[in-house]
Amino acid sequence: MPMIDVYATQGTFTDPHALATRLATAVMTIEQVPNIPMFRKNTAAFVHDLPEGSISNVDGDSNYVRVQVLTNAGALDREKQLAVVSELTAIVADAAGDPALIDRTWVMLTEAVAGGWGLHGVAHTNDELVTAARAEIAQLQARA
Repeated sequence: MPMIDVYATQGTFTDPHALATRLATAVMTIEQVPNIPMFRKNTAAFVHDLPEGSISNVDGDSNYVRVQVLTNAGALDREKQLAVVSELTAIVADAAGDPALIDRTWVMLTEAVAGGWGLHGVAHTNDELVTAARAEIAQLQARA
């Protein structure tokens, strides 16, 4: 159930909502979690428009995008880490209409500590999240 934050100078993306949807879908797909409401409703992206001049590297360049992906601990093995960084970078560049943005997109992968993933007002451990997902799958199967 990743949370994705995208930071870019205002106007970088013409359709931030479509970008957010694409990013959330890509991470959920790469993570390979079950396609259940628990994951669909809680995998989300937030696009933050920053004022002109609020991003800079050491040389003063400000045409960068920063993407931070927060997952529960252990959600992404090395293969999935590589896939998330590659896919999100490509999606960002496409959404900006700027293929060169691939070279100016930073993607940071961050893991919440055990017990540090809050959902439904509860700080869950990974085991608790797995248990909750299994319970939801069982409910859906019982209804089918």
